[in-house]
Amino acid sequence: MAQATKTIDARGSFCPGPLMELIKATRAAEVGDVLEVLSNDAGSAKDIPEWAKKMGHTVLYVEEAEGYWKIAIKKER
Repeated sequence: MAQATKTIDARGSFCPGPLMELIKATRAAEVGDVLEVLSNDAGSAKDIPEWAKKMGHTVLYVEEAEGYWKIAIKKER
């Protein structure tokens, strides 16, 4: 598992909040950074990987933790 450069704690935020927070963080990140989102919105586990692939980023993991999801992407461009 890759070490996150930045963790976005979006627990308590619901669609499209976690994705919007990730998009904002991605704009400020450097190519190669690993951004991890923590979200208790199950939709994030589907929406974030779809967005990341569409934008050309790598999805590193999508895993369920203790009542929330951990989703990490690597910024590729």
